[in-house]
Amino acid sequence: MIYLDNAATTLLKPLMVKQAVLAAMDNCANPGRSGHKPAMAAAEAVFSCRETAAAFFGLPEPERVVFTQNATHALNIAIKSALHQGGHAVVTSYEHNSVVRPLEAMAEQGVTYTVAASKLFDPQDMVEQIGRAIRPDTKCVIVNHVSNVFGFVAPLEQIDALCARRGLPLIVDASQSAGVLPLDCSRFQSVIFVCMPGHKGLYGPQGTGILLCCKDCPLHSLTQGGTGSNSLELTQPAFLPDVFESGTLNVPGIAGLEAGIRFLQREGLTAVGQRERELADRFAEQVQQVPGVCCYHWPSCQAGVVAITGPIPSEELAGRLGAEGICTRAGLHCSPLAHRSAGTLPDGAVRFSFSWFNTRQEAEAAALTVKKVLKNAEA
Repeated sequence: MIYLDNAATTLLKPLMVKQAVLAAMDNCANPGRSGHKPAMAAAEAVFSCRETAAAFFGLPEPERVVFTQNATHALNIAIKSALHQGGHAVVTSYEHNSVVRPLEAMAEQGVTYTVAASKLFDPQDMVEQIGRAIRPDTKCVIVNHVSNVFGFVAPLEQIDALCARRGLPLIVDASQSAGVLPLDCSRFQSVIFVCMPGHKGLYGPQGTGILLCCKDCPLHSLTQGGTGSNSLELTQPAFLPDVFESGTLNVPGIAGLEAGIRFLQREGLTAVGQRERELADRFAEQVQQVPGVCCYHWPSCQAGVVAITGPIPSEELAGRLGAEGICTRAGLHCSPLAHRSAGTLPDGAVRFSFSWFNTRQEAEAAALTVKKVLKNAEA
């Protein structure tokens, strides 16, 4: 099996991640609820991950690291805090449904949004279209840092500067960039929230996510309940991270997530990102030579994700590849806006996404397998 669906989840994890999860399951109880040794071990594990994540992403205070179930959970918190009183949002045309559906659900609260449609692999056009879409009633801008379909890297620094000039808060979906591209929150001027999963580029377990609260802003909790703090009060605590963390945390997952971040620190974020891009470039170089294949590849602004279309529907192509042991993802990838922007509706595309644990040989074998299955499909 060659696993190339890392944009959905990194299946192959560092050994230290697995060891951390098992150790937490053996030794950690419920953090913040008791003073006995297993409870204190859990609290220490959670706070240690906060410290590690805060340092990794350039946050001055560990309390600004909020643990969520996944990136979707984090995005819902961010969007519904920024637009709690209604208003208009600007989004790029490469957003995931994790952004679009919360906005649609808030229509009854007076929330509207504009899709700033821009050309694929054209960073300057993206900045210009966002600027044109901003209105007097715009309350925030939301940007997918890296497209989950095409690996298109948004010009985050330029968008951040644009929002700063317009006095607008910026929300960043880092689902495909966290653990792959540098994300130093101390350098952002307008970013209020950065949302990410733990189970992709950070190599943590599924069911983990992080919300980085970069600046002071209104906070609106989605759920209310026990936090282990201010228990005499009947209202939700208003301070970080408790305002967003009701109920028992996924302590084994958080322990594994910290191990994943430490793995990235050990190997070097630059080295990890570079390897993924090199593998994507090698795959694209090979697959572009296959007759009938359209490969969406632009190395100057692309991460380790490559999409292709061929002479047969994407779902069929992915199914044939799966039968040959190549694991990919096909269809719309929960991102119809991106496919509309690239002109790949209605069938979508087949996505190949690479991780630190893939090899050059696997990238080349995947391209050869595409050639093989398409040749067989013609027969």
